[in-house]
Amino acid sequence: MSHLIEITNLSKTYLMGDFEVHALRGIDLTIDEGEFVAIMGASGSGKTTLMNLIGCLDKPTTGSYHLDGVPVHQIEEDGLAQIRNHQIGYVFQSFYLLPRTTAMENVELPLLYSKKLHAQDRHKRSLEALEVVSLKERAHHYPNQLSGGQQQRVAIARAIVNDPVFLLADEPTGNLDTRTSIEVMSVFQNLNREGKTVLLVTHESDIAQYAKRLITFRDGRIISDLQNNTQRDAVADLAKIPTLED
Repeated sequence: MSHLIEITNLSKTYLMGDFEVHALRGIDLTIDEGEFVAIMGASGSGKTTLMNLIGCLDKPTTGSYHLDGVPVHQIEEDGLAQIRNHQIGYVFQSFYLLPRTTAMENVELPLLYSKKLHAQDRHKRSLEALEVVSLKERAHHYPNQLSGGQQQRVAIARAIVNDPVFLLADEPTGNLDTRTSIEVMSVFQNLNREGKTVLLVTHESDIAQYAKRLITFRDGRIISDLQNNTQRDAVADLAKIPTLED
């Protein structure tokens, strides 16, 4: 059985002046389609380096990375750009929304690279993505008219509008309060239930508990890789938090 992501003996070394920094030290990892994986670890543990390699934002020093059977580690930059745009959906801690464009226009951005789509098609797909994150009614609002949680949901809609192979979320709740963080995690859980593969990078153990599988890094190595048998349900947790009206 082939894996969606297959990483073998992956290493990454940075030169800092005369010193070598071993950010990753021979990682072996497989992730299958439909998984919801949280990658945890303190700052400097290697989790962000792994995210950059899986997300095709950087290339390994040694080792191999296959995405859906394709040897990504052998692909040049032009090919990596194609993978980034069509196969990976990114969600970051900072929302990276363009302030002078509406929610719908922000979601449309990845579609602008496709010459096959007309404006009407882009609008339709953008609205469909916003509907998935329950923000279709805010399609014509600008980022400064949206709350932080709504902005992050717009960013998630932008990440899924191209129907990527997997979502890669880097500290997606880092700028959000507790309730809003759980709301965002409920969106990821819903997407995963519908079959989308989700990779979540976080240093917050309580946020990681919403994933089905927990991988922990330390000093550039994986120190644990466990199924989360007590996965938290974001919708149930939201029901326990009083609203302002309460």
